[in-house]
Amino acid sequence: MEAGLDVICEKPLALTPDELDRMETCSRAAGRRVFPILQLRLHPEIERLKRMVDCDPPPTIYDVDLTYITPRGSWYAASWKGDPCKSGGVAANIGIHFIDMLHWIFGPVEKVVLHHSSPECSAGFLQLKRARVRYFLSVNAAHRPAPNDNPMSPYRHLVINGEEFDFTNGFTDLHTLSYERILAGRGFAVEDTACAVHTLDMLRKSAAVGLTGDYHPLLRNLQG
Repeated sequence: MEAGLDVICEKPLALTPDELDRMETCSRAAGRRVFPILQLRLHPEIERLKRMVDCDPPPTIYDVDLTYITPRGSWYAASWKGDPCKSGGVAANIGIHFIDMLHWIFGPVEKVVLHHSSPECSAGFLQLKRARVRYFLSVNAAHRPAPNDNPMSPYRHLVINGEEFDFTNGFTDLHTLSYERILAGRGFAVEDTACAVHTLDMLRKSAAVGLTGDYHPLLRNLQG
């Protein structure tokens, strides 16, 4: 931005709210913009879910289970992604888009509980304005709840009020769509990432409490 350029930035845009504030200050001073990639907001099924929730009058509170397991090879821990000081850990690195999606649909966070945290897995509970969310994020293929012909394929599972919400397809063109929107002047802004970055910052500062309270069912298998 100081060089007079607009910036497109992939996730995670920032690891702390202070970093977002610095970006906003620089953006205003330079008269340039930062465009984060928030591609799940452009997924047709996620857009449909948001419309459904928006049309459901408050104070409806949804119960949500989010599971995302995206296996990674040994390169993951050896790269910058394995360094929490650079990537923010597994919750930020693979979970940022899903946490942003949850905030976009169900509102800001009211309570954060971290049940489990390791270099390969993060699991916890988020109380949002309109949802109680149990999440499980992992890069370990062994954490999949069922075997798969391709153990390295991602496992995405979303359950809302006991019903499965299928959004396994439709990911192929989301980045292309994101860039098209930016070039058309309709990209997202730094402030759009604030809720997710704030929640990740809270998780990173939390101590894991183990199998207490309302935890994700897969965590029981992980911790024996």
